[in-house]
Amino acid sequence: MTAWHATVLTLFPEMFPGPLGASLAGRGLREGLWRLDALDIRAFGIGRHRSVDDTPFGGGAGMVLRPDVVDAACGAALAEAPDRPLVALTPRGEPLTQSTVRDLAAGPGAVLLCGRYEGVDQRVVEARGMREISVGDYVLSGGEAAAIVLLDACVRLLPGVMGAAESAVEESFAAGDLLEYPHYTRPAEWNGLRVPEALLSGHHAEIGRWRRAEAERATRERRPDLWARHAGDPPPTAAEEGRAPAPLAARPDAA
Repeated sequence: MTAWHATVLTLFPEMFPGPLGASLAGRGLREGLWRLDALDIRAFGIGRHRSVDDTPFGGGAGMVLRPDVVDAACGAALAEAPDRPLVALTPRGEPLTQSTVRDLAAGPGAVLLCGRYEGVDQRVVEARGMREISVGDYVLSGGEAAAIVLLDACVRLLPGVMGAAESAVEESFAAGDLLEYPHYTRPAEWNGLRVPEALLSGHHAEIGRWRRAEAERATRERRPDLWARHAGDPPPTAAEEGRAPAPLAARPDAA
């Protein structure tokens, strides 16, 4: 069976594997459970100086990655495994969710484009049919950190990486839209604080009910948007919550 294969298109290939070379992901990488390549975009640059960017049409600060350069890098990455999806990491993209992670992990791998500067020429994004994904409503210096987040989330779902499959079943977002319940270990009393009695009961049904109730409580209090979705209610509008709508991220250079 072919290992799950990730290729990262980046101006800083030395950033990989980075944290992905440690812990469970690193062990899986060494054991051949997945594969990671970091492809230097500058290798496809134009001219003697390997230029990869140019000034934006319409004016403005910063530089934009050229479509011809990015397209050549994409072509090289897909030459070996053309069925892998192309993902552009950008704050303009759809939010990264556990559902997206599961879909990507179930496939052959992915090619991840890490933007830099002011972003990537939109024409190559559209021409290549890239899926634009964001890891949050904030701006990073580049897409590399976002790529590491996405890869870590995918790799831990690959067969054999985590070891105990049940570990992934009860995590946040594993059961739909609920956050995970809190965890406790020994000692049973610490600094005057005791572990909830339900967890000490040895009664599996009672423990299950307690964990479900705590997951629902945490989701309801901390993520009303997820709770509304879980309960089947439409999420509240910004006006209903008494706040201004969140501003859109201004730069597409990272996720």
